[in-house]
Amino acid sequence: MTGFGDARVQEHSMNVAVEIRAVNNRYFKLSLKSPDSYARYEGDIERVVREVIRRGTVQIAISVQQMQEESRYEFNEPALQEYWNQYRKLASDLPGVPDESPALSSFFQLPGIIREKPQAEEISTEEWNVIEKCLRQALSKLQTFREKEGESIRQDLGNSCKVVRRELETVEERAPLVVSEYRSRMLSRLDEVLSEQSVTIEASDIIREVGIFTDRCDINEEISRLKSHLNQFESFLSKEESMGRKLEFLSQEMFREVNTIGSKANDITISHAVVEMKASVERVRENLQNAE
Repeated sequence: MTGFGDARVQEHSMNVAVEIRAVNNRYFKLSLKSPDSYARYEGDIERVVREVIRRGTVQIAISVQQMQEESRYEFNEPALQEYWNQYRKLASDLPGVPDESPALSSFFQLPGIIREKPQAEEISTEEWNVIEKCLRQALSKLQTFREKEGESIRQDLGNSCKVVRRELETVEERAPLVVSEYRSRMLSRLDEVLSEQSVTIEASDIIREVGIFTDRCDINEEISRLKSHLNQFESFLSKEESMGRKLEFLSQEMFREVNTIGSKANDITISHAVVEMKASVERVRENLQNAE
């Protein structure tokens, strides 16, 4: 399901802004963009997001501005001293190295020279509380957006189920007539063929042939299972919690039963009903790709 949510919170000398975008995906995937110094909160952010979103690709952008004057970074003097000592040793040991000292700024880009100041536990807790507060506000807006889309999908799924149920009633009414019409057609053809021949056919042969046809085109079990799937599907639609995966499984089972009915029932009316049911179940399956 798609959606967008954003929020901004200003507390504890921090100005935090969060933007969240969600797009369709059968699985959960989180993409986080935040300042490097806040990467340690990635696990906590994912935990909060998973409380709200179970399926979909979620893109989160977090920006943080510190309003306090004190710098968050400092020079690592021991590391700088170590680099300097190694340079002086190389300069004395290797011939051709100039004696003049290099500019101090040339050392600033070396790994470990500039580092983030260690934070007290209470400062780190305050930071996370502000980020979490902003994140939850953005998720709330996102969820409102997704709920509106979800209600539209729910109505569409319900309408598709009504079409399947209506066509299934046609199939159920028509099914008992298929065998009797087959028997009538077979007897009529036999009368035409045998009217000019001095040949007789035993009633037992006709009964056996009709029995074979009846067994081959019996769809009562498929009708019963499809009704059960529809009832369960509609029951899941009425629940408040996420049922996307269960609905997806049921739609696959419904499609399988409709296919079996179409392959077994040797009747044009039932075939037309099967086409309509297939189209509706396929629409259900497409919609469920966007549902949680």
